[in-house]
Amino acid sequence: MTMTPWTPYCGPAPDPVDVLGRWNGDPVLLVALGFFIAAGVFLTMKRRPGSPFLLGAAGVLVLVFISPLCALSSALFTARTLHHLLLLLAAAPLLALGLPRLRAPRLALATAVQAVVFWAWHAPDLYAAALSNDLVYWVMQLTILGSAVWFWAAVRASNAAAAVAGLLAAMLLMGLLGALILFAGQPLYSPHFATTLAWGMTPLEDQQAAGLIMWAPAAAAYLLVALWRISGLFSGGEAARPA
Repeated sequence: MTMTPWTPYCGPAPDPVDVLGRWNGDPVLLVALGFFIAAGVFLTMKRRPGSPFLLGAAGVLVLVFISPLCALSSALFTARTLHHLLLLLAAAPLLALGLPRLRAPRLALATAVQAVVFWAWHAPDLYAAALSNDLVYWVMQLTILGSAVWFWAAVRASNAAAAVAGLLAAMLLMGLLGALILFAGQPLYSPHFATTLAWGMTPLEDQQAAGLIMWAPAAAAYLLVALWRISGLFSGGEAARPA
């Protein structure tokens, strides 16, 4: 294993002793999130539809980028996976619910783009690049979040049959990526080769835990939403919408 000194955006990998004090104080990010939260509060006070979802999304973004989870993701691939899944499965659907409904969902394309983006950033070389350059890091974050917002907005705007198909495709693709990472048999993500032992895991064990999270609970999240859409269809609670 090659031990390269990494300088991720969230800072050096923390030890268990100091991780709770590692909050991100990036002034540019704090100002941007502050404006976002202020806009959400203003729209909520104006009783604009969907504004509470925007505030919920802001809360998730604070957790992901400001809280100690940001620093922990420099140490553990498992934490980085949770970070990405919070963008994918929490911030993105909340943003999609807070924005106007799409008129032309193009769900198949949105599903494919989300999968390509997420898989690409979990290729070892691209992943390593994102943890060694702030610009690449933010390209990773914004493309993961943006493609996921498009996917969830397309799911929201599609009829039940199309939405279920897109959700099941996303579930299979997430599960497949998780399985590939889980059963890789060797550590793949060099930024974490020297950072996991302080947390009681080898790099391979850390990687396997992350793959398991993708393979099971993350993939299951898409399945649960698909089942919810199916239940609405059979109960008559969802009016048919054009795909």
